[in-house]
Amino acid sequence: MPDQIPGRDHTAAPTSELLTIGEAAQLLRAPVATLRYWRHLGTGPHSFRLGRRVLYRRDDLRAWIDARHDADSAGRS
Repeated sequence: MPDQIPGRDHTAAPTSELLTIGEAAQLLRAPVATLRYWRHLGTGPHSFRLGRRVLYRRDDLRAWIDARHDADSAGRS
């Protein structure tokens, strides 16, 4: 097939899985509306548009969670 790259394993998991806003909300245990609001304010995890869809990289969500955790821990010291 011309669109396949020889030697590339198509069963391997991507390095940073893309999540929809619903999947990201589920991971964060927050309502989708909250993620939309954070996106509007520019305070939530990094997201981007691909066509009409808003997507999140799983790695960006984890980094955002870690940053919030670190900031909270520093404030309690």
